[in-house]
Amino acid sequence: MDPATILGLLIAFGALFGTITLEGASVASITLPAPMLLVLVGTVAVGMAGSTMKDFVHAVKSLPKAFTGKPPKPGESIEQIVALADKARREGLLSLEAAAAETKDPFLRNALQNIADGTDGEDLRELLDDAVETKIKSDHTAAKFFTTLGGYAPTVGIIGTVVSLTHVLENLSKPEELGHMIAAAFVATLWGLLSANFIWLPIGGRLGRLSELEVDRMILITEGVLAVQAGSQPTLLRERLTAMVPAYRQHGGKKSGGSGVQARDAA
Repeated sequence: MDPATILGLLIAFGALFGTITLEGASVASITLPAPMLLVLVGTVAVGMAGSTMKDFVHAVKSLPKAFTGKPPKPGESIEQIVALADKARREGLLSLEAAAAETKDPFLRNALQNIADGTDGEDLRELLDDAVETKIKSDHTAAKFFTTLGGYAPTVGIIGTVVSLTHVLENLSKPEELGHMIAAAFVATLWGLLSANFIWLPIGGRLGRLSELEVDRMILITEGVLAVQAGSQPTLLRERLTAMVPAYRQHGGKKSGGSGVQARDAA
């Protein structure tokens, strides 16, 4: 897994609690159950209200991916496709059917099976492009849900503060308690801003970025398998696919043993 999200959130909350400690305040002063309940539960509830139940369930199921999702390694995909190109040139396109059966990636497996079945290049491109578009729409739904929560949270926090201040005004006859009550009232606003910028927006951004990387990988595979179908020369294919990947993301490929096909052929 990529630790960026977990590490970033730990540092952010660590900075927050460090600031509270340096200011001489107590962490307990901002962890009041009532405002936290309203902001966290209320934000999720209004987010669900502004969506559909299926979209909500899909977003919740996508949540673990924000913390455990692994960015794809384009270098490995490139080497795997190059190995397939070499195999197809030596053994023919029908040999890709066996490679498809050994491939764990459903997108690549479907593409290889269609090549082995003799699907026309234009039809195959249309099929793969449709799969990419569906992936984009599905991932966008989950990322947008959490980004939307980031927009709702500050307003819900303000609502909580207004509710608490109303209670404060009801107790003006107790001046000795006003300071504590006013401070508690603003905890809701704090958690509205805090949850938006420390939780919801980072999660939405993370899911969106992982989706972009996965879509890039699918596009890379699309161009690669179509080139394999057209009989592209493996070395030139590697150069072409490598040129499609930013330099800082090109590391991580394995030029030997990068796929089951390549390892078997080498043997």
